Amino acid sequence: MNSSIGQRLEKYTIKHPDEVLLVTVTIKGEMDQIAIFRGFSSSLMRPTAFDPDIPVLPDDSEIVSIDRLAAPYNPENPRYLEQGITWATMESYLQP
Repeated sequence: MNSSIGQRLEKYTIKHPDEVLLVTVTIKGEMDQIAIFRGFSSSLMRPTAFDPDIPVLPDDSEIVSIDRLAAPYNPENPRYLEQGITWATMESYLQP
């Protein structure tokens, strides 16, 4: 069974606990930004469900870009490792 995009990104952050991913997405026509850190996802623009079985990043969302930042994330002073990564490029980071 294939993992969802969100699960794959969460697994990446478990393997790279010194990184935070900021994922800019379009969900049902609305922009959102999702922070993923140490295996957990949270929306920065809308409420995040308490139920971990409800994905923050649905499979039908469209990824606009992904930024890799050094942890811990400080929105006042973000430390970017890489900005504007496409999904195609990020997939290469997710290879085993």
